[in-house]
Amino acid sequence: MMPLLNRRTFLQGSAALGGAFALGAGVAARAGASPAPQVLTAQFADARIAVDGVTPKVMTYGLGDALHTSVPPVLRMRKGEAYAARLMNRLDEPTTVHWHGLRIANAMDGVPEITQPYVYPGDSFDYVFTPPDAGTFWYHPHCNTLTQIGRGLAGVIVVENPEDPVFDAEIVLNLRDWRLGAGGKFIDPFKPRDAARGGTYGTVRTTNWQREPVFEAPAGGLVRVRIVATDVTRIYTMALEGAAAKVVALDGNPTEAPFPLDRLDVGPGQRMDLVVRMPESEGQTAKLGNDRGSQPWTIATFRSVGASLKRDLRDVAPLPPNPIAEADLSTAKRIPIELTATAEHRATPSICGSLGYTFWAINQVPWPGDTPDPVAPIEELKLGKSYVLQISNRTPHAHPIHLHGLSFRILNSNKRSFLPPPTDTILLLPDEQAEVALVADNPGDWVIHCHIIEHQKTGMTGYFKVV
Repeated sequence: MMPLLNRRTFLQGSAALGGAFALGAGVAARAGASPAPQVLTAQFADARIAVDGVTPKVMTYGLGDALHTSVPPVLRMRKGEAYAARLMNRLDEPTTVHWHGLRIANAMDGVPEITQPYVYPGDSFDYVFTPPDAGTFWYHPHCNTLTQIGRGLAGVIVVENPEDPVFDAEIVLNLRDWRLGAGGKFIDPFKPRDAARGGTYGTVRTTNWQREPVFEAPAGGLVRVRIVATDVTRIYTMALEGAAAKVVALDGNPTEAPFPLDRLDVGPGQRMDLVVRMPESEGQTAKLGNDRGSQPWTIATFRSVGASLKRDLRDVAPLPPNPIAEADLSTAKRIPIELTATAEHRATPSICGSLGYTFWAINQVPWPGDTPDPVAPIEELKLGKSYVLQISNRTPHAHPIHLHGLSFRILNSNKRSFLPPPTDTILLLPDEQAEVALVADNPGDWVIHCHIIEHQKTGMTGYFKVV
């Protein structure tokens, strides 16, 4: 059983925070007010993930120099307060850290050859930023991503807001597959024919690196469940049996009105925050499952403990909104974004790894690899101006398209009626056409890519330059 996690336990484990660091401007750095860095060590470990053996040389993060053998730690920050991390690379290849979903200064975004140098084995890199938004985010490398994320380098970020309601417990779920064969050994991370389609699925499904874990929480209580899909391929369809729940946030941003969870898709890189009303009696359980496909399975089980707290799900109110600018649609420039298949050339070799194939493109341009001068930007955006991206998925496969450093609002789609709150990722369905609006309020070069990592690494990547 997983132990009960409450707010006080989380606060005791929070990183040292302080000072101020404005979005896109190094206020704290200039004033010398940066906090002491939390040391985040990328390292190898052996871990028991499969049922039939120990998996050697998984990749994980640890705090400090101590050996870490399980899921990377949940990093806790506070909205509007400076945070610092020192990445120590104990791997045998270069790496970086991308702070997925955080609208921070471009130099801190963790993309080699775009925003920072590679962090070579034995070297370190200091990240200092202030998260402007509260919510659920995650961190992962942007170098040799299919191997590094696929072998474990993916952890959850919780940015706390002192104005958030305090729930009776909080549970954090890191969802991911592993490509393991006999004895728990790693097998090839992808198959080319699958990379050219929907992507290559893992063979072992886990939550927090465990198979179908059980978490305990107060009977009759209201529990905030933070869910992050860190898998490199899998799209989940979330459903809950044995309890009721409301969706209070998607991709780090609060829903304008919490709504009941029925079945909701979550693609790679996306996040969902639920408030679950636990079953009434000690020992009763609720099951969070993936209903996608012909063989649904249990992601996690929630087991009630203690006397009922008698909470009411109707008391769940909207979370405080994040300060995301709304685009001025009357002046917004429209930019077409075409997602297509391609076979124009082989990928360029890269120090951050290449899959050796080109299958995908954005606006007919396949990303050549992580090189000092990769391609021209998709568009040069003017700082403070509004834009509408007209995104068309011209393929028969879904693509979770993630934009770094900026948030956007989905305006319309030919495939959906539900429009989520502001987001950094849109899960584009096959043949979907959608319009999304944003304000270019964060200067720098911001990558946009499919978060099915095989698609990202075989061409479906580009970037915007905000000046």
